This record gives sequence, C-alpha cells and structure tokens, in this order.
Amino acid sequence: MPSLTRHSRSLRTPLARVCIAALALLLAACGEPPKLSRLAADAVVLAFGDSLTFGTGASDLESYPAQLERLIGRRVVRSGVPGEVTAAGLARLAAVLDEHQPKLLVLCHGGNDFLRRQPKQQAADNVRAMVGLAKGRGVEVVLVGTPEPGFTVTPPEFYRKIASEFRIPYEGEVVGRILKDASLKSDPIHPNAHGYRLIAERVAELLRKSGAL
Repeated sequence: MPSLTRHSRSLRTPLARVCIAALALLLAACGEPPKLSRLAADAVVLAFGDSLTFGTGASDLESYPAQLERLIGRRVVRSGVPGEVTAAGLARLAAVLDEHQPKLLVLCHGGNDFLRRQPKQQAADNVRAMVGLAKGRGVEVVLVGTPEPGFTVTPPEFYRKIASEFRIPYEGEVVGRILKDASLKSDPIHPNAHGYRLIAERVAELLRKSGAL
C-alpha cells in the first residue's frame, strides 16, 4: 500500500501533470485532420480529377462538386476529365490553377491508372507532383483516395503517405464505400446522384473538421 501511495503522489508532481496534459493533447490530435486556413465567402474551390469529379452517371447539378458548392456556400469549380490518367492531370493542372486562382484544391485522381494497370509508383509520383504544384503556388489541398480494383476496394497506401508527407487532410474511405454499394452506383465504377452526395458530404465534413469552414 505505501508503494501505491508514493506512486499516486508522483502523479501529482508538476512534471507528471505536464506529461499527462501533453499526452492528452497528443491523443486528441490523433483523431483530427491537419488544419486548413478558413475559406473566405468569396473563395474559389477547385475540384480536380477524372470522371468521379466530372460526375459521370449523374446530371451536372448532381455531380459532387455541384453538391459540395451547395453544402459549403463557396464557389466550387468542376474540372474533371473522364478517362484521364494522372500523367494527363498533372500536365493540365497548372493551366487550370492559373485560370481559376483557387484557394483550395480537392484532388481526386488515379482511378484510371489502376483500371489500365499502369505502374502504381507512376500514379503516386504524379499525385505527389500535383499536390506539390498546388502547394507551391500557395493553394491548400484536400486529397481524396481512389480505390484499386479488387476484393477490398481500398485506395493504395501511397495516398495516405502523400497526405502525411504534405500534412494535408485526407479522405480515403468514401469512394470505396460507394463502389461496394449498388444503391450508390450508376454503373460498376461510377456513383449515382446519391453516391456523389455522399462524396460531397464527406468532403464538406473534412473541411469543417480542418477549420476551412
């Protein structure tokens, strides 16, 4: 019993209290995404990617960028090219950034690389380069992972690593969830309006948690 008493007293020392507080803050931070600057009311958000961003399988107003715009009250530019691979996306991104001058880029790219069985490292390098290009111009980035075809329908780990490397918010579950649920799809690889709504909701939630809204 005396040893327990000494141990309990040791937890009351200033150093112990500081350590406990630091640990509590660390544990709390583990569940929080990296922070973004708050988006002004007139800020432009650029949604950039392939057919998932274009909205294949739904009307223009049902695409995820259009639904995201209504959810967050900021202008969201839809810049998705069906069938585009990451190399082509990287080649056109600079011009799109120049044209629209966004404060935030929502990047969802890579699915066509996987469908065409292009090297995964190549896709990773291109996604990393797109994130770096935007960040280098002062544009903040949110990354959305695209699953590989297969049983698990999960994004490759490189998305999470890139998000960690650049300390940017990352959404890695929503597209896979949609592709596993026939009620959220318009065809085997594209969401329907309800699926796109779910993507928009997840991105909006991530923006709120990151402090952008």
